[in-house]
Amino acid sequence: MDSGRFHLRPDDAQACVPGVFRRLAALLYDLVLLLGVLMIAVTFLIVPYYFAAGVPFPHDEYFHRFGLRLYLVTMIALFFMFFWIRGGQTLGMRTWHLRLVRADGSPLKPRDALMRLVWATLCLAPAGAGLLWMLFDRDRLTCYDRLSRTRPIRVQD
Repeated sequence: MDSGRFHLRPDDAQACVPGVFRRLAALLYDLVLLLGVLMIAVTFLIVPYYFAAGVPFPHDEYFHRFGLRLYLVTMIALFFMFFWIRGGQTLGMRTWHLRLVRADGSPLKPRDALMRLVWATLCLAPAGAGLLWMLFDRDRLTCYDRLSRTRPIRVQD
């Protein structure tokens, strides 16, 4: 029976779990990059609308309240999932020498990335409580690491 501990491949067993500072630094780096991505995504929505309709993008309509938010949430999800699936690292994670792996040490699959994103969103929503979980966890994993059965490891590139 699985005791909840992560089982790593031999080459990943030597990799240490990053601390909270390194994780926050990578997250901050990614949030700055994500802001640029979202600005470009909105530009690709608003500019064509203006040229096609001849009027500025509407601000008080149903689409602006719900559709635009859904569009931006989708862009955020695609940003993280693309990098996590492609190489296990976002640009911030690469800078801070972190990589995401599954509990068994293998690369993330689309379902793993989606589950991590959902659990991270739910666990971080209450004032970052899911991240603070790692301060008390025996393996220094966050709440969403455990729930999604993924983990960050520190790598030397």
